[in-house]
Amino acid sequence: MYKQNGKPKPSMAETITCFKASSDFVQYEHNAKEVKFWVSYIRTVADPQTLHESILSPLLKEKWSTLHQLKEIVPIEEIIVTIDTDIVSEKLLEGYIIISFSEYGSPCALLRATLNKARDISLPEVEFSVVGPKEAFVEAIEFNINLIRKRIQVPQLRIKEMQIGDLSKTKVAVLYIDSIADEENVNTITQRLRDITYDQIGDSGYVAQFISDNHNSPFPQVLDSERPDRIAAVLAEGKIAVVVDGSPQVLIGPTTLVEFFSSFEDYYLNWVLASFFRLIRVFAVAFSILVTPVYVATLTFHYELIPKDLLNTLVTSRREIPLPPILEALFLELTIELLREAGARLPTKVGQTIGIVGGIVIGTASVEAGLTSNVLLIIVALSALASFTTPVYKMGNTIRLLRFPFLIFAQMYGLLGIVLCFCFLTTHLLRLTSLGRPFLVPVYPPRSRDLKDAIIRFPFSTLSKRPMALRTKQPDKFSTKKARQRHDIDE
Repeated sequence: MYKQNGKPKPSMAETITCFKASSDFVQYEHNAKEVKFWVSYIRTVADPQTLHESILSPLLKEKWSTLHQLKEIVPIEEIIVTIDTDIVSEKLLEGYIIISFSEYGSPCALLRATLNKARDISLPEVEFSVVGPKEAFVEAIEFNINLIRKRIQVPQLRIKEMQIGDLSKTKVAVLYIDSIADEENVNTITQRLRDITYDQIGDSGYVAQFISDNHNSPFPQVLDSERPDRIAAVLAEGKIAVVVDGSPQVLIGPTTLVEFFSSFEDYYLNWVLASFFRLIRVFAVAFSILVTPVYVATLTFHYELIPKDLLNTLVTSRREIPLPPILEALFLELTIELLREAGARLPTKVGQTIGIVGGIVIGTASVEAGLTSNVLLIIVALSALASFTTPVYKMGNTIRLLRFPFLIFAQMYGLLGIVLCFCFLTTHLLRLTSLGRPFLVPVYPPRSRDLKDAIIRFPFSTLSKRPMALRTKQPDKFSTKKARQRHDIDE
C-alpha cells in the first residue's frame, strides 16, 4: 500500500465515498456499445455542455473497450489515465470528469471539463485614467494572462505556474521576459512563493504580505496594478509580475518608492505635463503629512514665528476653543478618517452622500460649537484633499497613517520633533528593500541615469536605458542615435 507522510494513501473506494458526502457530487452508470462505464464529477465545477457534447456523445457512438482508447475518441486536450487517488481528488476538484468501468473503479480516466465563469472585462476602478486603454484585470487567471500576452507577443515571455494554500490550492503565475529579466530576481520571488505555508490564499494581498522583505513596515514593498498596459510596460523593463487566481490585482516587483507616486497615465501625456503632475503629487504628499503637525508645533511652541497679521487671525479663531491644538487636530483628523471609512464601506451612492453631507455638517457644527477653529478645519480639509492625489491606494493608506506620528512628535518637541520624526522615517526607508533591491533607488543609492524617469519624466527619446537597479540582461531599450534621426518622406 502506498504511504504519504507516514499514513496510508486512501483507496479509490474511500476517495469516492468521501466525495459522495457532498450534494453536488454526481455519479451514474452509462451503457455504450459493448461496454458499461461509470461517470463521476462535481457538477458545480464541471461544465455540463463539455460533458454531454464533447465526452458522452463520442463515447456512446464509438466502439471502445479500454480507457487508453479515449485519447483517440474524445476531442479533449487533456486526458489522464491513473490509479493515484491524490491525482483523482485534485483533478476532480478542478472540474475533471472521471470515467471508470465500475463505481469505485481503478484505474480511471480523467477528462478535463472545467467550468470557467468570470465577470466581463470592465473599466479600471482604482487606477482610472482619462486617456489610455480602458481594460482592467478580472478574477480569472487565464483571462488576465491573455490580456498580458496580447500586449507582449514574444516567445521569451515565461510563465511559471504553481499552487499555494493548503486548502484553497490557489493558482499563482510568475511572469517575466527571459531575455530581459535578471535571473536572481526571478529566483527570489519564485522561492518566496514556494515558501508560503498558509491554508487559504484569497487574494493577491495575501501574497504581497508574504513575499515582502519587511512585514512590519507600513510601506507597501510590492506594487499592485489592475491595468494590463502597466504590467506589460514593467515586464518590458525587466520586472517580475505575479498573477493570483481570484484577484483582479497583479503584483509587480521589485519596486521603488517613486513608482508609487507615478500614474501610468503620465506616459500617455507630453513629458512636460507628466513631470508637472508628478511634482504636484510629491508636493501634495509632503503637504498632507506636514501641514497639520506644523500647525500644532507652531501654536504650541513657536508662535513667535507667526507674522503679526496672521497671528491675530489665529488668536481670533481660537478665542473660544477650550482644547489645546493637539486635541483639536486629533479630533478633526479622526473625524476625517471616520468619514473615509464610512464612505468606503457603504454602497457607492450612500457612501458619497455620507462623505459630502457628513463633512459639511460635522465641520460646521464643530466650529459653531467651539470645539475646533475654522482655520484648522480648512487646513485638515486641504490635507485630506492632498492625500487623494496618491495614485496607488495602498500608499495612500500609508500617507494617512504617517500624519499621526508626526502630530505626536510635534506636540512633544515642536518643529524639532517634526525633524526628528522625519529622520526616523528616512532611516526606515533607507533600510527598506523590495525583493532585496533598495527601496529608495534612484535617490539612494544615487542613479543619475534612472532619475530621468523618477520625479521628472524626460522625453521618450532620452529613456533608452532600463533601470540600473534591476540588473537586466539587456540594458538598452533602443538606440538613442537612431531615435533622434528623423527623415521626411521626400528625403
